[in-house]
Amino acid sequence: MKNKIITVTRKTTESNITVTLDFGDFKKDYRQHIKTPLPFLSHMIEHIAWRSEVNIEVDVALDNFVLNHLVCEDVGITLGRAVYEYMQDNILEGVVGFGDGIGMIDEAMAQSVLSFENRTYFEMEYHIDVPEATEGMYSEDLETFLEGFAQGARCTFHVDLQKGHNGHHIWEAVYRSFGIALGRAIAINKDRQQMTSGVAGKIEFIVEKK
Repeated sequence: MKNKIITVTRKTTESNITVTLDFGDFKKDYRQHIKTPLPFLSHMIEHIAWRSEVNIEVDVALDNFVLNHLVCEDVGITLGRAVYEYMQDNILEGVVGFGDGIGMIDEAMAQSVLSFENRTYFEMEYHIDVPEATEGMYSEDLETFLEGFAQGARCTFHVDLQKGHNGHHIWEAVYRSFGIALGRAIAINKDRQQMTSGVAGKIEFIVEKK
């Protein structure tokens, strides 16, 4: 692994988001480093960190408005970009680049599938009715975070929400499945050195302008 710590800062007129991925030993106090203004979003990121076994640090600074949609989207994009940088750094090392995971808690179950091929696409399929809001957050904003991740990571990301009726459990299952899939995708397999997630290999564009 070339870089054990990757930090990405995304600045706009609305927000200043910094995400650090630390691939060293998993810290016991990992959750203390996840600082967003939305407690339930911070809790969801805890699940990603715990299941992927990556120390994720998040710091959020906003202008005068705390807009849940903006926070979710911007943090998701920044986390995705940090993972993208890791993937690019580790192709020669044998990063797997794809992974899936099933997350569950009590009655709720979800599956996530990730593939890092520079093809940005996100889709979430609901097989159940989901509460409009959970723990002070709209479900659409919790989905927006996942879509933002796909944009930042330039990956294909599918979520299949299969079971559940408790809103808190539903989103825990989703984010747990995401963390498991991410942990598998970032794993290093020496047998895959210089191999990409898809058989097309690295994409190259040749542009001429006159």
